[in-house]
Amino acid sequence: MFRPSMLIPVRRRLWSKAALVASTCLILPSRSHIPGSTLRWCAAASGSHHGDEPSDGSAEGTCTTLESNQYIAGGAATASNCNSDSMLQHYPVGLGTYGLPPDQAVGAIQSAISVGYRRIDCAPVYFNEDKIGDAFQQILTSSASSPHATSMSTSISTTAHANTNSNTKKDSENSIDREDLYVVSKLASPFHRKEHVELALRKTLNDLRLEYLDLFLIHWPPAFEYVDIDLTQRGYANEDIDDSDDGRKIDATVSIHETWHAMEQLVHRGLVKQIGVSNFSVSLLHELMTRCIIPPAVNQVEAHPYLQQTKLLRYCQKRGVHFQAYSPLGTPGFKESEEPMVLHDPVLRSIAASHNASAAVVCLAWAIQRGTSVVVKSASAQRQAENLSVANADTSIRLTDAEIGRISKLDRGYRFFRPEDWWGELGMAVFD
Repeated sequence: MFRPSMLIPVRRRLWSKAALVASTCLILPSRSHIPGSTLRWCAAASGSHHGDEPSDGSAEGTCTTLESNQYIAGGAATASNCNSDSMLQHYPVGLGTYGLPPDQAVGAIQSAISVGYRRIDCAPVYFNEDKIGDAFQQILTSSASSPHATSMSTSISTTAHANTNSNTKKDSENSIDREDLYVVSKLASPFHRKEHVELALRKTLNDLRLEYLDLFLIHWPPAFEYVDIDLTQRGYANEDIDDSDDGRKIDATVSIHETWHAMEQLVHRGLVKQIGVSNFSVSLLHELMTRCIIPPAVNQVEAHPYLQQTKLLRYCQKRGVHFQAYSPLGTPGFKESEEPMVLHDPVLRSIAASHNASAAVVCLAWAIQRGTSVVVKSASAQRQAENLSVANADTSIRLTDAEIGRISKLDRGYRFFRPEDWWGELGMAVFD
């Protein structure tokens, strides 16, 4: 049988569940303050109170805003809404871990943090979260931080390439705490039913050796049939959670609303700070946000000069959902031999030469200048530092309007990640 992971490592892709049933009210008691942030409270138009669903389930929701003087239950993680400005200001460049060999994970995470990375992007179907957790454990040591939770802290030294925008006061002392890191993971497709969402998160937290996530994403819209997991073991003995059986294991009975409501409960319980989605189209985002209580903070999607997704970017900006690009360099290490090499494009190389920079730096600078953040993988400390340089105004190149115009003409609508190649006609529903 065909599986994405049987192609090349880069083809491994989650299918998060499509469509949750309408949410019930999420109670937000006065506990942990959310400074300078907003949350949007969505209530069904004909409901008698926040979160009520009309009896026929047909009415779309309306949204109200919880301003920064409102409060939310905190637990280990103080919830906050993420917007484009805050993501770009603090974590414009994140370290991707997709395709990172498990035996390189510890060294890659340690070097990334040492050169200044603070946002680390993970996922269960990358099958290396347990090794990343080992790296976190070596970097961070447990210490009590509040009556509600224990955070991880550290006294390890870091080198002086840290991005000033993503650093906190601890970086000035050449040490970091757990709260200085922004750790992202994702919900795998077999765990989209409401009773499985928290189970999957706790498995991820155990593997990463953390007590909360900063951001938890629905990895892909469609759900798979449930796969049993062992919470007593770290890592996975096999890759069953990524096996769709050529699409036959896609569970079309699970709605994005059901899944999203369960995700919202994770914020309420203090297990995650923010929630978001990945690989969501405009139509899926629109449907999700008709009935949400907490709107998605982020939509992480494939985006690079050959797949610019301008309409989706504009929609996300209008709705206050941060657009985050994965594969911003066009997956040079994983693409199939007949596929185009973004970094070899003559226009990008010409622009790079004029700035005495690499084509990779041009791609990342372009992504940030258009208002997005990026997730980019490298196990090399030298390349990690080069990629991170675009996050610092003192070291980043600045593309001219003319150069951005030249790059805009490169858009081919070309996807390196194509669900229809993995799951047949059901896979096409995501982007078509």
